[in-house]
Order: sequence, then C-alpha cells, then structure tokens
Amino acid sequence: MSSSNITIHEVVQERYGSIAAGAAQSCCGPAGTCGAESLGYDAANLEALPSEVVNLSLGCGDPVSIASLKPGEWVLDLGSGGGIDCFLAAKQVGESGYVIGVDMTPEMLKRANENKHKLGATNVEFRRGQIEALPVVDNSIDVIMSNCVINLSPDKAAVFGEALRVLKPGGRVSVSDIVTEGDFTPEMRADSAKWAECVTGAIPVEDYTGMMREAGFVNIEVVDKSDAEGIVERQVGMPRIFSARVTATKPS
Repeated sequence: MSSSNITIHEVVQERYGSIAAGAAQSCCGPAGTCGAESLGYDAANLEALPSEVVNLSLGCGDPVSIASLKPGEWVLDLGSGGGIDCFLAAKQVGESGYVIGVDMTPEMLKRANENKHKLGATNVEFRRGQIEALPVVDNSIDVIMSNCVINLSPDKAAVFGEALRVLKPGGRVSVSDIVTEGDFTPEMRADSAKWAECVTGAIPVEDYTGMMREAGFVNIEVVDKSDAEGIVERQVGMPRIFSARVTATKPS
C-alpha cells in the first residue's frame, strides 16, 4: 500500500474515532442534519433501535431499503460504523440469516459492539478490517451494503474487487455513497482532511460505475441521486457533489 493511501486511512480513522468518542461531527453535514430519519430511513424501522444507534448514523442514505433482503441471507456492511444498517438488516434476514459489519476504526467497533449487546442481536458480528482487504471468505455473502464509505477509500478499485470476491454468484450490492459530476483538481484531491469529510474522495459517477464494471459487476444502476447539501460550500471550479444509490449484481 502506498504512503499516500496509508495517510488517507490514518486521517479517516482519526476522524471517525473522534466521531465515535463524541468529539467531532459527522461527514454528512452540520450537527442536527444527519439523523437517520433525515437520510430517508423509515421511522417505524428505527423505533426499536436505541438512540445511541440512530444518532450515530453517519451515512448519506438508506442502503437497506433498496437491498430487498430476504430471510436467511448473509449480509456484509462495508464500513459499518455504529451498526445501524447492520441492525436493520439483521431484523430483515432473521435468525436464519447473518450480518457482518467491517470497520477499521477501533472506537467505532467498540460502539457497535456496545449497541449489539444492548439490542441482544445474536445474528450480527463486527470485524476489524479495511474494505480494500476484507476479512471475509470467498463466495460467502448474498448482499453487500455500504453507506457513505467507499468514497473514503483511496483504492476504490480494490474495494470493488474485494466485494466481487466475497459475494456468492448472483449476489448483489446496495450502496449509498457520495459521487460527483465533474472532477476535483489535484490540489483539492490532496486535501486529506476534506477527503475524510466525504468530499474530495468522491469521484465522478461514471468512473465509480466504471470501476464496478471493470471488477466484474453487471446490472449496474444508479437508482436515485440528490444534491448532498451541507457537505461543503460550493466553490468555483468544484464539481457538483451528490449522494447516489447504486445497485449491481455478481454474475451467476
């Protein structure tokens, strides 16, 4: 792994460790604008979750709603944070299913496991690891979810390659993420702090879906998109930044 990739991982991990400890705001907007309901989650689905889970939602959408989860499925959440999407998915797949959350930040994993204990969730597991090198065996997952995380990776092609590896044939991806129309300048890309805030790590949507296609995914669709207001003040020369809901499948 290159030194620049290590630096980005370190900056991202430091930021999200601070968020888990309550010392920093989330990536998706000013305080008070990033609750789960404001991201499109069904309020009824959130009622059974403790406030510690709901208030630590750091995403840019609701990938669970477009995943069409079925009882008995195995689900993997890339960058699981405090665990909100894992716990919602666990309810849908039921006791015969299983959910794995992968996150590289120890403080987030600690919070997620505390939340798991409070909920008594027996079909959820959290593992430490990077999404570019998943601690998951080949061909074992039915559905991969991710919520405002892949944009943070310095090697998105590796992420999509790993996602294809661990999915079963015919498995599917349901992702909410930040992408752009247009691109950042090299100077903007070099701003690791803005990268960690879900800004300059975002890439053009056609590059994003192109990487998925190169990894081997098919049936790639951007099913929804909206301006990601509050992430950053728009500046001259800066691309349009928006949240996208992307689905795809691994060939059978």
